[in-house]
Amino acid sequence: MKKYQTLEKKIGIVFKNKLLLENVFVHRSYLNEHKNFYLPSNERLEFLGDSVLSLITSVYLFKNFPLLKEGEYTEIKSVIVKTETLAEAAEELSLSEFLFLSKGEEKTGGRKNKNILADCFEALIGAIFLDQNFETAYNFVYQFLFKNRLNKILKNKEYLSAKTRLQEYFQERYKKIPLYKVLKEFGPEHKKTFQVGVFFENQLLGIGIANSKKEAEELAAKNSFATLKNL
Repeated sequence: MKKYQTLEKKIGIVFKNKLLLENVFVHRSYLNEHKNFYLPSNERLEFLGDSVLSLITSVYLFKNFPLLKEGEYTEIKSVIVKTETLAEAAEELSLSEFLFLSKGEEKTGGRKNKNILADCFEALIGAIFLDQNFETAYNFVYQFLFKNRLNKILKNKEYLSAKTRLQEYFQERYKKIPLYKVLKEFGPEHKKTFQVGVFFENQLLGIGIANSKKEAEELAAKNSFATLKNL
């Protein structure tokens, strides 16, 4: 199948089973309009790829970052395999070009849908694992997902919550921590909304609004980093 040769060249993998590669791109919506299509949806491959990716990430972190704690492994893993990160990797490989989508999905921007792209990337990992082996899948994930992202995530401590990063920022510089205050509460008792502000030495750094104090505090901390850049 000539249409996939550019992708195979880009990733440095020539598939033995070309139908397996094609299956990576069959979104379930396409089958609603093409009931007799010769391939199933990519959902089974995506399910497998998700598990393979989880193992690859665990092995990579274990081998390359021996000084990290278990909790840090978990946090880093959740950042590197989240939908947005996988979709970004899929876009860099132009996987959207090959997608089989329904007309409706096509019209509503399915080729840019982050969930569809992330699932497609995981399906590709699953297909590489089946067609080649674990080592090839491992190398693919390193090259096209980890290589330009993991160091940045670790350097900037992006795997930590915004609240934790903000606390570390002030502890390192001033030996003090910021304070969170509920500024407003509104809505019915069973579904309250909280407006929380984060302060340092009475200066408001950021505000967060959410349905729980914890989420509002996290958003306030996240929003405070823009203020810190301008100080």
